[in-house]
Amino acid sequence: MKFVTTLVIARRSPLLQVLKTSVAAVIAWLVAGFVVQQPLPIFAAIAALLVVQPSVTQSIEKGLERSIGVVAGVVIALGAGQIFGTATWVILMVIVLAVLVAWLLKLSAGSANQIPISAMLVIALGGQNAEYAVDRIIETIIGAMIGLIVNLAIVAPVIVSPAHTAVSLLTKHTAAALESLASALRVPKTDAELKVLLADSRHLKELRDAAAAALRKGTDSLTLNPRRSKHHRQLHRDRELFAMLTVLVTRTLGMARAIHDRYDDDLAADPVALSIAGELERAAHDLRLRGRSPSEREAAPPTRELLTLTAPLTVLTPHPQHWILIGSLLEDVRRVHEEIVGDGGKP
Repeated sequence: MKFVTTLVIARRSPLLQVLKTSVAAVIAWLVAGFVVQQPLPIFAAIAALLVVQPSVTQSIEKGLERSIGVVAGVVIALGAGQIFGTATWVILMVIVLAVLVAWLLKLSAGSANQIPISAMLVIALGGQNAEYAVDRIIETIIGAMIGLIVNLAIVAPVIVSPAHTAVSLLTKHTAAALESLASALRVPKTDAELKVLLADSRHLKELRDAAAAALRKGTDSLTLNPRRSKHHRQLHRDRELFAMLTVLVTRTLGMARAIHDRYDDDLAADPVALSIAGELERAAHDLRLRGRSPSEREAAPPTRELLTLTAPLTVLTPHPQHWILIGSLLEDVRRVHEEIVGDGGKP
């Protein structure tokens, strides 16, 4: 069952992507067949299939990978065929040599795979025919160009919504983690509850990485996309919010670890700890405000008292048992305040 799950993905590719790939392969086959007068322009169809990607940027990358791989493979196959012929051992030698060349040149996985595949096909089907080898290069370039043109003509999808969802989820969980830290300072916790607190804070790193990946895909999908201007503003806001959340996740995890390692039940009676708990609750509130869209913030403007963190705390006499933890939390709260509120105390 585990093997089967690796073959099946959770979500299908968009139907538009399937149609674009099919159209590109058919057009590449017809055009290449007419240009090079070859009844089976396989290289053109393969190039088109590989080049049509979810974004225009990825299409350009795949086109370059495919073209570089084919050219290198054709050169290797043609040279070996001219010198050694087309015996079986020569084909095997060409495959090994192509793999080594890709390794020595530190090529990407796409180019590295194309070199041995192209070399094998050329020497097996074309042998020592230089004209055949050149035609395969022309085929590949035609297929790659058609794949890119189709991807430009039939607009590539915009993948901004998943990025916004991922950043919103990270915002929600970070705010909840700050409130959990405040609760740990207000109410005595058991060892089991402290472990859950630390585990939940560590989970923020997974959410952060997922949001970073979604933002990369979103940015990639807008590059050279005709619909870029319509979605760029939302993605820009999400990237700014994510930059702030990256710092907050690090600070939240540090505070969770400090509380877990240096916790004792007397913290709930420490007035400074209680003040820090209040700051953490305000920070969670402010963070949720930052996560809203500008229109949502205008529709429900917060009061200044709730929005802005209180004045810096002053600790006249440090607690003999809690001073290390208190000092650590004060610094982290200060950084959290700076990240969320920013200049002027506005969200």
